[in-house]
Amino acid sequence: MHATAVVLTSRGGARQVEVWHSDPHGWRRSSAVPGDVDVTVAPGDEAMVARLRAGDGAAFRELVAVHHRRLVRLADTCVSSSAVAEEVVQETWIAVIKGIDHFEQRSSLKTWITKILLNIARTRGARERRTVPFAALEGGGGPAVDPARFNGPPGHGAWSDPPARWSDLPEAVAESNETVELVLHTVKRLPEQQKWVVMLRDVEGWSSTDVCDHLGISEANQRVLLHRGRSTVRAALEDRWGGR
Repeated sequence: MHATAVVLTSRGGARQVEVWHSDPHGWRRSSAVPGDVDVTVAPGDEAMVARLRAGDGAAFRELVAVHHRRLVRLADTCVSSSAVAEEVVQETWIAVIKGIDHFEQRSSLKTWITKILLNIARTRGARERRTVPFAALEGGGGPAVDPARFNGPPGHGAWSDPPARWSDLPEAVAESNETVELVLHTVKRLPEQQKWVVMLRDVEGWSSTDVCDHLGISEANQRVLLHRGRSTVRAALEDRWGGR
């Protein structure tokens, strides 16, 4: 009987993904993929799925190289710590290996893997939180933007203090690690449903229909959650870089 395992390790401060395969003589490490590899072009799904189902270790290493860093970033916004995020991603890769024969290709391979991670992360997150007030999941009923920033009656006024145009920011500021970290930190602190909607829409690029189907929410609710989440992120950026 042959098996495959994914192990996340840290050597000399650098994280890497080790892929181990078993044979009649025991376990052997077949490869190690740096944990911070970020490949932007993925192989064709049909060919990749066929290779994975055939037990092609090189195909699995390519898949890890393409998606691992993205999955860690996504998991890190959904659970309490980076260590838990790494565990979630490890569980995801194991689930991919075990489930590839059942992948029906109704979505892209990337989306399928992401859904596996989201299900695992949501389960871990719920276990960590235990109980959360329903109002906290929805983000409460307060305004998404301070009403003092508008002229006129509530809901009918124009901006008195409009948001900053991010296109006016220096490119170095907009693309800096500090800005990226601030956005991810802010998203991580959003109420649960807002966080999922913002991550799936704005980070993963899912359509509103896919987000609604996966989270089991209405289109109207999705729009409200996305608006509130984006408003919170914008406010955090304004506080840091000015523009109010």
